[in-house]
Amino acid sequence: MPEPREPTSSEPAGWFVTTHWSVVLAARDEESPRATDALAQLCRTYWYPLYAYIRRRGHAPHDAQDLTQEFFAQLLEKNILKAVQQERGKFRWFLLSAVKRFLANEWNREQAAKRGGGQSIVSLDEETAEGRYQYESGDDAAPDKLFNQSWAMTLLEQAQERLQREYHASGRGPLFDQLKIFLSGDRAPISHAEAGAVLGMNEGAVKVAVHRLRQRYRDCLRGQIAQTVSTPAEVEEEIQQSFAAFSG
Repeated sequence: MPEPREPTSSEPAGWFVTTHWSVVLAARDEESPRATDALAQLCRTYWYPLYAYIRRRGHAPHDAQDLTQEFFAQLLEKNILKAVQQERGKFRWFLLSAVKRFLANEWNREQAAKRGGGQSIVSLDEETAEGRYQYESGDDAAPDKLFNQSWAMTLLEQAQERLQREYHASGRGPLFDQLKIFLSGDRAPISHAEAGAVLGMNEGAVKVAVHRLRQRYRDCLRGQIAQTVSTPAEVEEEIQQSFAAFSG
């Protein structure tokens, strides 16, 4: 089985079998260190939506942190993946369903001293997590909706971080740093001409650079989502479903 890796925009649909969640699903009925590593990577990336969900269910910040660690400990130690059905193999659905079962049936407060088995499964910055939770949860969204909103924001953050790494690695860091404000659909605080003045580019060249930046950003977002679904056909569907939480 090949090592999990992220696709590039130029790769054909065949790359999909090597993404993180596909590796996990392919090995869910057997012991596989690679599948465990792939699942651990997904857990490290998407812990915050889970923390936000647990907080919205009424748990205090420290308890939510402990519960998140305990959930991931059980997820990685127990053979929970056998319950995943291929036709509903999206990691987002799996994670939300699994944490609901965990909170309803598996948590015993009398075992608080054993939370996470005394280990830190994922790196949780409680202060940062709680500050983000307070900032993002002001509309009293239901736990499921808040989970999906946080999931979508995490996808966007991960895509932008990947894009930033690419630009800096290729020596185009200053270009990214100046033009990243144009990634949002909202009106940018400066014009293309003003950005060009800083970069020593004319307005037309800036517009072309922004177009390319946005295009690659979309590629990075699709690549990020591809890590969490089981087939290429699910990528666009997941984009629509993940970001639907921001409407209505």
